[in-house]
Amino acid sequence: MTARRAPSRYYPGKGTGDWLKTKHNNHAEAVIAGYTAPRGSRQYFGALILGVYRNGKLEYVGHTGTGFNASALKSVYEKLQPLRRDSSPFHDKVPVNAPVTWVEPRLVCAIKYTEVTADGYLRHPVFIGLRDDKSAREVGPFAGRKKS
Repeated sequence: MTARRAPSRYYPGKGTGDWLKTKHNNHAEAVIAGYTAPRGSRQYFGALILGVYRNGKLEYVGHTGTGFNASALKSVYEKLQPLRRDSSPFHDKVPVNAPVTWVEPRLVCAIKYTEVTADGYLRHPVFIGLRDDKSAREVGPFAGRKKS
């Protein structure tokens, strides 16, 4: 989205302070179903694997590795350790690009994202924090989710 001063004009190829580019974010909750290994100097995990419930089945909606500080990485990692499991909690195969440590789908996190893709995945999801006021089974499809 863009915003501009009312009397300003658009000049192709020339940037001015009269036009501002703004980003709109949507907010939702997602269930944490697993995590990938960290890379580089990052500790604890790389990204969280996210899902929502539809008709009683957990569906993959994407993964997020952004929005964490060192304290949040450690805290979330420690809460996930007792929930580890051997197999995926998802009904269908999940398109991940790294090995995943699966967890029981009990923790809920708040996220922000820019949009839902045509195939039903979150674009640019960012971790905001854990939600302890909601159970995982309460997290259903969000606005814009097109997958059936």
